[in-house]
Amino acid sequence: MNLLEVNNLKVWDVNTGKEIIVNSSFHLKQNSCLAIVGESGSGKSVTCRAIMKLNKSYLRQSGEILFKGKNIHDLSEKEMRKKRGKNLCMILQNGMSAFDPSCVIGIHLRETLAEHFNWSKKEMSGRMKSAMESVMLKNPLEIMNKYPHQLSGGMLQRIMIALAIVLEPDIIIADEPTTALDAISQYEVIEQFKKLRERLGCSMIFISHDLAVVKNIADEVLVMKDGEIVERGKTAEVFSEPQHDYTKYLVSTRQVLSNHFNRIMEGEAVVVNS
Repeated sequence: MNLLEVNNLKVWDVNTGKEIIVNSSFHLKQNSCLAIVGESGSGKSVTCRAIMKLNKSYLRQSGEILFKGKNIHDLSEKEMRKKRGKNLCMILQNGMSAFDPSCVIGIHLRETLAEHFNWSKKEMSGRMKSAMESVMLKNPLEIMNKYPHQLSGGMLQRIMIALAIVLEPDIIIADEPTTALDAISQYEVIEQFKKLRERLGCSMIFISHDLAVVKNIADEVLVMKDGEIVERGKTAEVFSEPQHDYTKYLVSTRQVLSNHFNRIMEGEAVVVNS
């Protein structure tokens, strides 16, 4: 069953007339992870913000976006606010931009939960505390009393994942969630996303330019270039036997970087052993 169907999506800039997304169609199956890959400016993030109806006002869109068979384009902003978070949960690449810098984390979390549940303040805090502990955040009550700038990027990503655990959405859209993190934090956050899928049984759209991360988490992959989908298929097949020249370029570039890293590490090992 397809939980989400995107048919003939077009996004364009009303000021310049430039088409940013050119007639894209794809679907997301129940309980699966679909990755969208491509370089910066390929249209990955604009596509996902179109699903959430969160693009800038000067960007217009047309086509069908069917969530459980209902066209999102037909929903009012009030109806869409009810969908965001509870049904469609977006986790941004920069945790700092996801939270209001003028208030502590706990206020943001409670306001989000109050939009969807009739829980008391105590119950909200209790549920968030349990979820934050499950993603390895220590002293969650203390964290909820801190401002965003007082926390690291990795901690902010985990807080967003914890919020998703409490919201239990149908679809999680993760927009480059590991870009701003160091290698160790990247690994830990990816592991949390995998556990999140197992725990909630939700579907996921995972946006990334990092093919190693995509290979680790995604069932299927779309490759985007200049606003168009140029290749699609099962992740292992696309990476092992890419058909489009652009996909071949992405895969080969990743392989060159991987080989270079391995040579560096081997060189360090020789130095250590000498």
